[in-house]
Amino acid sequence: MIVRTLLADRSELALIGMRTILEGSTRIEVVGVARDPIAMEALIVRHRPHVVLIDHTAEGFGAQAVKNGLRRSKKTRFIAITPDPSTAALMSAIRAGVTSYIRKDCDVQEIKDAVTQTADGSKFFCGKVLDVLRKASFDVEQFLEEPLSCDPVALSERESQVVTLIAEGKSYTRIAEELNLSSHTVIAHRRNIMQKLGVNNTAAVVLYAVKNGFISPNKFLFESTV
Repeated sequence: MIVRTLLADRSELALIGMRTILEGSTRIEVVGVARDPIAMEALIVRHRPHVVLIDHTAEGFGAQAVKNGLRRSKKTRFIAITPDPSTAALMSAIRAGVTSYIRKDCDVQEIKDAVTQTADGSKFFCGKVLDVLRKASFDVEQFLEEPLSCDPVALSERESQVVTLIAEGKSYTRIAEELNLSSHTVIAHRRNIMQKLGVNNTAAVVLYAVKNGFISPNKFLFESTV
């Protein structure tokens, strides 16, 4: 099967690079290039691509653009390709409907494999993205299957600050320094927050922060996860 592939990014240089890489594969056909979400939706309707390779952290190409694209073509699969992603950016993309996730500094063969394997029905996460997920103790399947309760949760102002900093990927030591607290107090706040949310891992706390507007994934695009 020839994989019809659409490229979506604001960066002309990135689009040229991705097109050059993919056109070197006998299985991949680049059917279009979109520099804004409106063009992306139009091209999805016109070409019904198997795969959209998208930088979901580029302006206009965020979670809503992915959801709109999937509404246009339910069989199309989205692959996020970004610079160094934060845990929050990863979660936002997966929650929006992205199937696979790679980084822009992955090697050429890995990018090609991501496109073909995703089109064939697999999920594909490059090694560098898996390392971010591993550090966050993040299970993709559990994340998708166990959404947080919509019941209201009352967090104190201090707990809200801690949630935000956890979602940014800050260590307990860094959070303690920023809030002028001891590490022990930060850990106690984290324990209380998890009890209130009814969750048992940091990934779920980050998900809560993303869903409830504590952070914007794009804000931390170029920050490494601590």
